[in-house]
Amino acid sequence: MLTRFLTSAAALALTAGTAAADYSLTILHTNDFHDRFEPISKYDSTCVEEDNAAGECFGGIARLVTAIGEARSAAPGDVLLLDAGDMFQGSLFFTQYGGDLAAEFMTQLDYDAMAVGNHEFDKGPEGLSDFLDQVEFPVLSANIDVSQNNMLAGRVGKSLVLEPGGEKIGIVSVLAEDTPETSSPGDTVIFSSAVDSAQAEIDRLTAEGVNKIILLTHVGLSQDRVLAQELTGVDLIIGGHSHTLLGDMEGAAGPYPTVENDVPIVTAYAYGKYLGVLQATFDDAGELTELAGAPQLLDASVSEDEATKARVAELAGPLEEMRSTVVAETAEAIEGSREVCRAQECPMGNLVADAMLDRVKDQGVQIAIQNGGGLRASIDSGEVTMGEVLTVLPFQNTLSTFQVTGATLVEALENGVSQLEEGAGRFPQVAGMSFAFDRTQAPGSRISEVMVGGAPIEMDKLYGVVSNNYVRTGGDGYKMFVDAQNAYDFGPDLADVTAEYLAANAPYQPYTDGRITAK
Repeated sequence: MLTRFLTSAAALALTAGTAAADYSLTILHTNDFHDRFEPISKYDSTCVEEDNAAGECFGGIARLVTAIGEARSAAPGDVLLLDAGDMFQGSLFFTQYGGDLAAEFMTQLDYDAMAVGNHEFDKGPEGLSDFLDQVEFPVLSANIDVSQNNMLAGRVGKSLVLEPGGEKIGIVSVLAEDTPETSSPGDTVIFSSAVDSAQAEIDRLTAEGVNKIILLTHVGLSQDRVLAQELTGVDLIIGGHSHTLLGDMEGAAGPYPTVENDVPIVTAYAYGKYLGVLQATFDDAGELTELAGAPQLLDASVSEDEATKARVAELAGPLEEMRSTVVAETAEAIEGSREVCRAQECPMGNLVADAMLDRVKDQGVQIAIQNGGGLRASIDSGEVTMGEVLTVLPFQNTLSTFQVTGATLVEALENGVSQLEEGAGRFPQVAGMSFAFDRTQAPGSRISEVMVGGAPIEMDKLYGVVSNNYVRTGGDGYKMFVDAQNAYDFGPDLADVTAEYLAANAPYQPYTDGRITAK
């Protein structure tokens, strides 16, 4: 049983005098990097070099290389470097290079293990297969069966045992069970219960004499809490997927670690803005007795590794013309953070939904629905470049138009607000309609006051809808749209539509107007 937590970085030194039988291990961890190889702004979008030179930016792979190198040098003993998934997707680097850069830089950093994240399937099983071709470290997920896929069979482990300093450390990984709704694993990747799969691996490792077990997850903090409650034999959970910041800094969702059922849980936000740094002490029986650390903010105080920075600049060359093109101007910053756009009406959601509806207004379409999870960043005020728009909308989704009944639309809205507690990406940003929701009610019974064009929705009436092809084909739980009438999924790219709408309305004034209300 864990007897004591030390949660400040300064407390790391306090473990140095432990008894000879104790084992001290430094664990460095990352999650949800999302191809942010260049530094990011406070809005999580690409930071221009002028601002980076002025000390206003965060992260970037060059800072991460420095921070990991320094943390390894400062460690009093053995070190593990782990990633909790979603290295893929989120910038033009992924659009241009797929998973190749993640493979290159993770190999350079000498990761010990990585969890499969849902976005590792954004280019299908073949995208993950291409990544596996290039890396030698283990990539894990216990609750997916890839044996039916000839590109992945035998290549994704359920767990492994690492032996730093001769000590056996079991690493077990699980992936969000709704990945078929949030990415593209295909029919040959079979998902099973994260709890059951994790427990089976924990039990197997324990039976083999492994008495120190880390659960490396890509399920989100709320589900990490469930795992901590339901599993036995776990010493520590290192998570990703929900982009949660833990620590004693402003904006943190809880302490680092957050403890559930006597199991410590850590995660380190996203986009390479923080490096998780832990020092764990185990006694001779393998019990975790002390845990110290804090997420390290990778701000301007962390120097950029020059060789890595030069490599990123080289790789960015083919992207420069596209992303440096100024497409519009905005009067104020456009709020697009996941914390807002997955929970309520947000300015970025209104922009994108309005842009979609405006593009197809002559096609008899009345309603636009955009999943909040498809909005990946905010945009600061002033000139807007195509690169910024593509950072917000990186998935190369196309406009989809279709027809469904009012009853189906209400079902879709219920799906959209069904996972508010998890901050799920299915939250619906809309145009041409309004609705209210009550989070205190059970999922499936939260929606009310649905209006279309200022009139109450009619359950039997057929409405024209525009969304993105991901939502129309069932992504984020919108399975009710799969059999929609007159569906056409091959419209223009959503990023292009949004950029053109911004240009036509420059200087764009971000706004909310009460189209979505919480009761």
